[in-house]
Amino acid sequence: MFALRNIGTDPAVDALATQRSYKNRDQITVSPAKMGAVYEEKVRSFFEEHCHEDEEIRYILDGRGYFDVRNEGDDRWVRIALEKEDLLVLPAGIWHRFTTDEGNYIRAMRLFKEEPKWTPLNREPALEENPYRKEYVQQRAQAVEAA
Repeated sequence: MFALRNIGTDPAVDALATQRSYKNRDQITVSPAKMGAVYEEKVRSFFEEHCHEDEEIRYILDGRGYFDVRNEGDDRWVRIALEKEDLLVLPAGIWHRFTTDEGNYIRAMRLFKEEPKWTPLNREPALEENPYRKEYVQQRAQAVEAA
């Protein structure tokens, strides 16, 4: 996982997308004004602890929000604040959740290796056997051993 602060320009995002083989992108605006009646339901689903089978890359275009990830040692939440021109890469298989700040507004670019999709796998014991989750856990264990 890594975060870049104030990377600034779309050319920097383009370079990262090329480097990581991302071919597609879209934009999402999370706000009551943009999402209307489904806003509360969507925000609740984003805040449910989950992982993905793909890397999750978000480049913040406007607004503020928080990604929470699990601390490796004791499973506590670690909060990552993001604002305009920040970029976050979450590896496939990492448990996380998302919420906006008190302004209830964020606009982000989402990058994808293939067709745009957002498929959350909500945390449950059976998902510890998911191959993407297992790979993430194995990579983290190897990194700890190497340190």
